[in-house]
Amino acid sequence: MPTAPVLLVASSGGHLAQLWALRPWWREHRRIWVTFPTPDALHLLAGEDVRHAHHPTTRNLANLVRNTLLAVRTLARTRPAAVVTTGAGVALPFFVLAWLLRIPTVYVEVYDRIDTPTLTTRLCRPFTRLHLTQWEEQRAFLPTAITVGPLL
Repeated sequence: MPTAPVLLVASSGGHLAQLWALRPWWREHRRIWVTFPTPDALHLLAGEDVRHAHHPTTRNLANLVRNTLLAVRTLARTRPAAVVTTGAGVALPFFVLAWLLRIPTVYVEVYDRIDTPTLTTRLCRPFTRLHLTQWEEQRAFLPTAITVGPLL
């Protein structure tokens, strides 16, 4: 039986770049990506297994519903070993559903938010098994997190 994939979920742009920077780790695993079909993401993830999420996610109830349905389909069909994200809004439905299905979740706080948590961090916190930070200062608002250092 093949091993379960790792589900890598991130908005395009900087969030995706930071998740891509974990390549030394994820390249050893079967993986599936969830991100927006923007030019940078299409270029970066050419040849990868990708599920395209709907954007914008901010204050857009219709896309929240669409992304929740995408999360249901993706998690049901792939049953990943873990869901890993750097944010942003697209992560929330995947984390909530993964938590309900008892699939481990890992949230990597973004590089550029040192003093306060992002909105997605605050929303995903109850559904996150492991928080990772890139700066020791981020542990002021995520005291149980493990600092892994800057990804970029």
